[in-house]
Amino acid sequence: MNDIKTLKALKNKILSLAMQGKLVKQNENDEPASVLLEKIRQEKQNQLENNKKGKGKSKEKPLPPISAEEVPYELPKSWQWVRLGEVGLWGSGGTPSRTCREYYINGVIPWIKTGELNDMYINHSNEMITNKALHDTSLTVYPKGSLIIAMYGATVGKLGILNIESTTNQACCVCQARSLYNKYLFYYLMSERNNLKLISFGGAQQNISKEILVHYLFPLPPLAEQERIVAKIEEIKEIIDELG
Repeated sequence: MNDIKTLKALKNKILSLAMQGKLVKQNENDEPASVLLEKIRQEKQNQLENNKKGKGKSKEKPLPPISAEEVPYELPKSWQWVRLGEVGLWGSGGTPSRTCREYYINGVIPWIKTGELNDMYINHSNEMITNKALHDTSLTVYPKGSLIIAMYGATVGKLGILNIESTTNQACCVCQARSLYNKYLFYYLMSERNNLKLISFGGAQQNISKEILVHYLFPLPPLAEQERIVAKIEEIKEIIDELG
């Protein structure tokens, strides 16, 4: 039972069952996903309003409705299919000019690159940038709890959850989803990593673009169930790790 491929397949199966609502029991007393979605939309609107006061974008393109043909499987009645763009604000970063020493010398602001994503929490960055770099560019400081996914390169599909406030380079796509349990989103993206890679593009280099991510379908459970699902995933994962 300690074959690495077998254990990996078992973990993938657990994630698949979890995202179909088959890993934990539903509780009819949970607030349904439809109500949660309205809270998420309000939270997003508040964030967009705040962005108007800063240098972030204050508008988003409307996402198309979900057709019956797109839905891959039936969800529990308290869940709802949405697009990833509906559950959070998605953005990316950039690289301040390397020719400007003032952007890096004595930097105090964390700056994450995709090579630092290891499917776990991110507690520090290998490089720092200065306040001047932040002021002179379109970089955003993302809050603790934001989820990062690598969009291209050797680490495409790798994930991380910020345990610090940080900026990122342009190969990172970042989701701010304060009304959603970020670890549930983390495990969902992990479960869909291979599918996302299959629909990526870019010739010799795979590319999971922001456009792909915001249009991608997402099974939204009640918030309380998200927490139960994550707890069960991690309980089983610990057992599987012990087998390895």
